[in-house]
Amino acid sequence: MGDAEIIPIGTRGRPGRGTGKQPSSAARNLAGGKGPAARPAPRRTPDTDEAQPTDVAVDRAADTAQDPAETSEVQHAPASSGAATAGDTSAQQPDPARPATRTRERHARGGIPAADLMAAFQVAAREVFGEEWEVQLARFLAFLRRRVTGDYSVDEYGFDQEISQRFFMAALRPIADKWFRIEVRGVENIPSEGGALVVSNHSGTVPVDGLMTMVSIHDHAGRFLRPLGADLVFKMPIVSTMARKGGATLACNEDAERMLRGGELVGVWPEGFKGIGKPYSERYKLQRFGRGGFVSAAIRTGVPIVPLSVVGAEEIYPLVGNIPSLARLLGVPYIPITPTFPLLGPLGLVPLPSKWLLEFGEPIRTDEYDEGAADDPMHVFNVTDQVRETIQQTLYTLLMERESVFR
Repeated sequence: MGDAEIIPIGTRGRPGRGTGKQPSSAARNLAGGKGPAARPAPRRTPDTDEAQPTDVAVDRAADTAQDPAETSEVQHAPASSGAATAGDTSAQQPDPARPATRTRERHARGGIPAADLMAAFQVAAREVFGEEWEVQLARFLAFLRRRVTGDYSVDEYGFDQEISQRFFMAALRPIADKWFRIEVRGVENIPSEGGALVVSNHSGTVPVDGLMTMVSIHDHAGRFLRPLGADLVFKMPIVSTMARKGGATLACNEDAERMLRGGELVGVWPEGFKGIGKPYSERYKLQRFGRGGFVSAAIRTGVPIVPLSVVGAEEIYPLVGNIPSLARLLGVPYIPITPTFPLLGPLGLVPLPSKWLLEFGEPIRTDEYDEGAADDPMHVFNVTDQVRETIQQTLYTLLMERESVFR
């Protein structure tokens, strides 16, 4: 065994394999593309047994030394040539079955010219602010400066006129004009100045009619309507703040009389939750107008009462059911069930685009009554019934004139 020749494992008993003098066929097959070759193998010379760089490695080193700007396209040799030896020239030839890989030099993209940015900004500003966008933009920036520095005022009830006009009315106006297509009649019956009380019917499951009345009076009569809201409105965190800034206040005789004496246009919906929460089968049938507190406030301050009839709000959320037990659990008057809610989820909250008609009736004067008329329950009841019947008869007239619910 001492004189026996040691044959390395994997050479199949043939000498000269695996001795480092000549690569095996497995190594040549691996370099030829039959297996992954991460890096070209260095070749060793029989004399020095030192690793020498292959031809491809030298070529690649020369290529990398060139200026990238001078070469627009570099062709890389296939991986099979990286493991070729000096004695095996066939392995250095590229494989015709594998196409050469080409890479193109990528140049850094240039920035957008300042002139193009300015042109795009002008187009966007014209779309948002109109043709006089420079003036409107200056006003908007001045508005932001006032809000940041605190250079604005609110009244004793929390009404912010600037916020109401620039944001609330601007947001409600497209809904009133495009969605509900509100037609307003009898605007001349609204006093141009001084205190007055607008009394309206209430409907729609959600009190959208109050918001539409506010924007309609602002756009057609040029006045801000100060609505009297229920207690529930001012118990809700976000809604209460928005209601105060929009001009609403608590529905009590003290606040109503103070605003009427101050020359404000006050709005009230005496039906309350019974009006907006009535089923669709009882639409346009007025509910009880409370105890007539709004009439006594108008009589004490001597302001006229303007009856308002609203047609179209009953159809935006047709109420077909209710969940009283859940409503008591949540502390709300009712949980509505409509043909679209909760069946369609959040999509069911979108109101139906019914056609609206608003008609302001002839004012009922209260300055001619006796001084103690506000404390006479029978007199207050008679005036309340007069206002209620005026609104009810106007509703019937408008329903006969309306061609369709949505037209």
